[in-house]
Amino acid sequence: MNKLSLKPSTTDGSIFQSLQAAIIHVDEAIGKQSIPLAAARGIVYSLIEMLGAMMGTPNLPEHLLSGYEGLLEAANELEAKIHLLKEPSSLN
Repeated sequence: MNKLSLKPSTTDGSIFQSLQAAIIHVDEAIGKQSIPLAAARGIVYSLIEMLGAMMGTPNLPEHLLSGYEGLLEAANELEAKIHLLKEPSSLN
């Protein structure tokens, strides 16, 4: 996910960095199969909803909007990746 390397051009990127870290963490957890896909779906859905709401904030500076758009795109890509995966069967 190369979109995750985007950085906002602001001195206070703590919210951006936290959201970015959440997306990266879920992506890595999926890769390690250390999180159930249903939980990953829920987390990513919440991130997408939150980013969408933040982008709808009136008077949001353009540089923040751009950064959040990049995160939203990365979260949507992760959601698509999750939908392609199947939960491992525990009935083996």
